[in-house]
This record gives sequence, structure tokens and C-alpha cells, in this order.
Amino acid sequence: GPESAGAEAMAPTLFVAAKRGNTLSKVDLATGKEVLRLPSCTNPHELATSPDGQHVALACYGGTSVDIFRTDSLERVASIDLGANASPHGIVWHASGDLYATAEGRRSIFWLRNPLGETREVFEFGTGKDGSHMLAVSPDARTAWTTDLGSRTVTRVDLRTRRAPLSVTVGEEPEGISLSPDGSTLWVSARGSNQAFALDPRTMEVRQAVATGRFPLRIAVRPQGDVALTSDLQDGSLSVIDTATAKVIRTIAVSGPAEAQTRFQVTILWSDDGKRIYVAETASDTVAEVDYVSG
Repeated sequence: GPESAGAEAMAPTLFVAAKRGNTLSKVDLATGKEVLRLPSCTNPHELATSPDGQHVALACYGGTSVDIFRTDSLERVASIDLGANASPHGIVWHASGDLYATAEGRRSIFWLRNPLGETREVFEFGTGKDGSHMLAVSPDARTAWTTDLGSRTVTRVDLRTRRAPLSVTVGEEPEGISLSPDGSTLWVSARGSNQAFALDPRTMEVRQAVATGRFPLRIAVRPQGDVALTSDLQDGSLSVIDTATAKVIRTIAVSGPAEAQTRFQVTILWSDDGKRIYVAETASDTVAEVDYVSG
């Protein structure tokens, strides 16, 4: 969608959380060069940029807070504590301006309303499941979904009416989660059973199951909605799933099976125009930039 003047002023930029280095980095995508790296927080696993491009939020998995930094200087401007044992992991900065994060150690998710304002409000919603790891939030911000690694479930959480959460068992070790842009399909990847699943986001029924590459850690629907990708950690490749037919239509090799364990690809990020894919290779401290059309 349209971005604010502030976001337009910044050249295309990638932000990287280093979970072992405890740092936050900024990469200029025109040159591929890391232009700034600063200490961040303990063991940050996931991050999210604000809709206006002015801030980036880190889920500090080794601690209990969500920390917010300016995108220009990487200066920390807020640290929002989620309470004892929180271990925040998955994080979404919603188009509404609000932040959402899982708190694995509390078996819950948090809604941080107006996170940078003086009237910030913090709401916690229990999932009642182990390892609520990654999350997705609906376009209308009424519903969130988590993958609960330890419980082998996917949980739907109502953020407005406080209805009881609804959990369903999906494959083995569901971890990746991505909502289609129109909110009509919830995609989940289960790393333990080498599968991706298309779920009805409302009823939580599984519509389709798809065999993917080995150990699909993450899944990401292209902003255009036509395909979903899984990052297949043991193959060093990406499975491209046609969302209309729920079939794998291509495999994109990123590092290949021989290098898979020395690269350990995890997070996938699409460029807004759907032309580029960024794959975090955790073991080699690299990010692979992939041209989607040519692979």
C-alpha cells in the first residue's frame, strides 16, 4: 500500500536480528552492504518494521521485552516488558499501527496498542498451548493465530470478544504461519511432517495438505497472493506452492542439500512487489537474495 513520506525517503532497506550476536543490523539493498550494526537485546529471534517505515521492533526471545528502535539510527526508543518468563518470539507490526507478539514462556500472545504513544495499552491473551512460537494477525485485527510447536497445534485467538481460543492439531511440529493477503486462507508449515496446510481461518478446518521439501521451517505467502513459499531447511531450498491448487509447482534451490546444514535457512521475507525473496541463513550469518521469476 501507499507509504508515508518518511518511508519513501529511505532507500530499500533490510533489517536483520542476530540471535547469537545480540545485534540489530541494517542492510542497504541497492548495494547489499551492511551499513549499521548495533547491540540490540538478548537473543532476538524475530523482528517487524512499522507501517510508516520509521521504526523496527524486536522480540527479545532471551528476555521478556519487545524493544523498538528507530530505522534511521537504530537507536532504542522503547522497551516494553511483557512480564516474567515471557520469551517473546513471533512479532507482527500491523497496518493499524499496533504490535502483536507471542510470549512462548507465558503460553500467550500480547497486543500492544499504540506501542510508541503515551497512551500505550498492553493486553494478554492465553493460548493455553506449549511453544506458541509464530503468529499471524487478520487484516481487521480482530483475530490472531499461533503455531504451537510443543502442543502440535494451531490456535485461533479472538482479540475482541474474548471467546475461548480454538486449537486444532496440524501435522508434526507446526512452526511456519502466513495469512493470505485477503485473509481467506491460513497457511501453516509443519517441519516434523514435511507438509504445508491450507486452513479455513474461521473454522480452523484443514482444507488441503501439501507435501513440501524437508523440514519446512517457515511459510510466506507472496504479497500478490498467488503462491506460498516454504523454507526447506534440510534441502536448502524453497518449495513454491500454487495457492489456488495447493500444489508444489517449483523448487528453488538456495544453497542445496550439501550446504543445507552449514547455512540453516529459516526466515523468508518477500519484497512488496513480489519480485525478490530474502532468506535468512542462520548458520552462515548470511541472507540470500533470490530473484523469484528466474530462481
